[in-house]
Amino acid sequence: MFATATLRNRSFLGIGSLCLGAFVFSLQDAIIKSISGDHAVTLAIVMRCVVAFPILVVMVHLEVGLARLASLNLPVLLLRGGLLLIAYTTYFMALPALPLAEAVALYFTVPILVTILSVPVLGERVGLKSWASVGMGFAGILIILQPGSALFEPAALLSLVSAATYASSMVLARRIGTQESAAVMAFYQNAVFLCGAALAAAIFTSAGIERIGHPSLDFLVRPWGLPSAWDSFIMGTCGVIAAAGAWLLTNAYRLANASLVTVFEYTGIIWAPLWGFLFFAEIPRPTTIIGMIIIVISGVYAVRAAEAKHAAESN
Repeated sequence: MFATATLRNRSFLGIGSLCLGAFVFSLQDAIIKSISGDHAVTLAIVMRCVVAFPILVVMVHLEVGLARLASLNLPVLLLRGGLLLIAYTTYFMALPALPLAEAVALYFTVPILVTILSVPVLGERVGLKSWASVGMGFAGILIILQPGSALFEPAALLSLVSAATYASSMVLARRIGTQESAAVMAFYQNAVFLCGAALAAAIFTSAGIERIGHPSLDFLVRPWGLPSAWDSFIMGTCGVIAAAGAWLLTNAYRLANASLVTVFEYTGIIWAPLWGFLFFAEIPRPTTIIGMIIIVISGVYAVRAAEAKHAAESN
């Protein structure tokens, strides 16, 4: 009984961490979209990483001690950081070309991919009810998308690439989660982001590439310029968001089974239409509201299904 209660508490802590992390990162989406017409995505990533660095150092010190940065899992930590660099860069690149809600909705194929990968990579058993809840959430996404012109926009493929690489990184987090703390994983993630974005910017500058003609690609190759005080502030704020959000999401996958918490990635889709309306005058369609409701229902159903499954395994 004690073991069952502990498992339930870890599951709820994992779910809570993921929901809060999804909310925190939704704020970053709005910030990045707001500066995507004036600055380079590499500049935004470097600025957020510089701000996040001391925060993450303190988090590592308080959680496990700085000596734990000398990890035997360094190759896996760097691989995971590289996957996340691709995931976030491609996702950010999609934002200037797509409405915020559509970009986020396409990205939310992540839970489906994580659930699929958790079976062969992690050896987790996924029940029919969990599969049903993921399918229900995916149906909600399709209702929001109303497959049409957005799916033929090349930027939509960027969101899908982002989803695939992010899902792979979360499975890796689950695989080494018993050996590494969330803070250590977030630290190496931030380090790879900083080095990778700075290197990419240097390559584009050396090659003399300044504009390609598509908003997503221009966001990637645009030369760095001196940002205004406000733009500097909000890009720096992304560093605080990145540190907190990375820790929350990584911790979620450490605490609970990937096939359980991944469903709650869907909660992030609740915030995208709101920020799109408030900051970019993007009015959510009725189908967006319907899809959101279906996704919330699928999340609640997933919790109940997971509880029933854990109770049955304990008896």
